[in-house]
Amino acid sequence: MQIYGPAQLHGPQAIGAPHMTRAASSTSQVESSKIQDEVNISDAARLVEMAKQAPDIRQDRVQSLRAQIASGTYETAGKLEVTVSRLLDEIG
Repeated sequence: MQIYGPAQLHGPQAIGAPHMTRAASSTSQVESSKIQDEVNISDAARLVEMAKQAPDIRQDRVQSLRAQIASGTYETAGKLEVTVSRLLDEIG
């Protein structure tokens, strides 16, 4: 029995049979070229994009509120009560 030491070890070897032909490797290159990138956009990202495209000021709502304030119908006891309640909930 002969022991040759660590210098006689072989390096990493390829996985696969040693009798593989070069034609088989060229078909794998053709198959890999068929792979295409794909992008999936989440529902949350779609909502963010819609929010970015929405106008910052809703002019119809602004005009409606201005008309209510001008006519004196905007401030009511019910609205004041809801506002105070929300303020107290926020503070406490």
